[in-house]
Amino acid sequence: MFETLTEKFQRVFKNLRGQGKLTEEHLDAALGGIREALLDGDVNVDVADELLAHIRARALGSEVLLQLSPDQQVLKIVRDELLELLGKHAKPAFASRPPSVWLIVGLQGSGKTTTTGKLAKWLGNGHRPLVVSTDVYRPAAREQLAQVAKAVGVNCWPGAGTDKPLEIAKGAIREARLSASDVILVDTAGRLHIDDELMAELGHLKRELQPSEILFIADAMIGQDAVRSAGEFHRRLGLTGVILTKLDGDARGGAALSIGKVTGAPVKFVGVGEKYDALEAFYPERIVSRVLGMGDMLTLIERAEQAIDQKQAAELERKLRRSEFTLADFRDQLKQVRKMGPLEQVLGMLPKVGPFANLPRDAQVDESRLKHVEAIINSMTAAEREDHDLIDGKRRKRIARGSGTSVQEVNQVLKQYMQMRKMMKQYGALAAQGRLRGLSKVRGALQQMQQGEEATEE
Repeated sequence: MFETLTEKFQRVFKNLRGQGKLTEEHLDAALGGIREALLDGDVNVDVADELLAHIRARALGSEVLLQLSPDQQVLKIVRDELLELLGKHAKPAFASRPPSVWLIVGLQGSGKTTTTGKLAKWLGNGHRPLVVSTDVYRPAAREQLAQVAKAVGVNCWPGAGTDKPLEIAKGAIREARLSASDVILVDTAGRLHIDDELMAELGHLKRELQPSEILFIADAMIGQDAVRSAGEFHRRLGLTGVILTKLDGDARGGAALSIGKVTGAPVKFVGVGEKYDALEAFYPERIVSRVLGMGDMLTLIERAEQAIDQKQAAELERKLRRSEFTLADFRDQLKQVRKMGPLEQVLGMLPKVGPFANLPRDAQVDESRLKHVEAIINSMTAAEREDHDLIDGKRRKRIARGSGTSVQEVNQVLKQYMQMRKMMKQYGALAAQGRLRGLSKVRGALQQMQQGEEATEE
């Protein structure tokens, strides 16, 4: 989503590189580029102008002029101001006595029902959620939520026998107490536009249910329209948070940067895919890091920890120490990478520096090619997977026929494997010297660095 913003920011910082000191002339040019980047990225105009005013004031009054180069100065100030704009990470709220009630609100078509399922899936790690739909107007709305609940493996209160939203919700609260469910997700009705009838119903539910959270579902693909809708909902209901959906899409990203400032309600979650596990807590510092081309290594490491089988990882480390990386290991590593999510997202989390500087962020990765690689390796015998030297010309033809590919593709896979094997041999040497740290240690170090920066700022 943030490719356009990132590229334009990178251009601004590149133009400042090599300058001896930061002058007002340089600053004016940089601010012009930043403003263009923000507006092209669909950031709210008032938010953009306020942000630029803060950047200018800090840059001219900065105490780091002699310590950093001009591009580093501006980068640091922009980063700090974007973090100030987005606010701190906001944790979801729970009632002191369960069950907690979360109202899911928004316009029709924004993805409330699907997001309710994603929230239930997310809450499943440590909580016992119950979902209920109070949408008695849209045909089959309650049946749709029941199907979503079944897909994510949570209980759904059907609310049969009544078409009154409040009675349905109160029935769900009674069921939650009987079933020891501690969070009730109430998927409310929506409209194609904001009207008094809709707001009156939501206001009535709020007064009677006393929800811990009122979460507005905003479709990031519609940009500033989502921001305006969220502002109106907040004015009438008092939102506690926003969930931005479709953050993995090709929208320009301005809604993510504007919505918290305009509405006054923090972004608490973001949807990053269509699957039910594609929901993440919103961490402002990670979003800012990605926008500025600095990557999002913490999220990448967390995904890797979830995707990687620890037993396989320990076995792989043992093989690396002995330089025993086989074709079967190569295939297994590709499978685990695919578990981390769409490869475009994985690439987008890498910093645009060092060895990753020239990676195309907007490249469309053909994941079907990874399936071809798996098919080719699966068409080999166990002996061939263990010892690639056995694979002569005759065997390559057999493997190509068995996998439905060509000999050229088989040759390409073997070449890629040899390159990976060479790299793994180097890693194996580092592992033998004890110089490689586990993912959890790397994550801990990054978090300590981040906390240290926040403490310094305070």
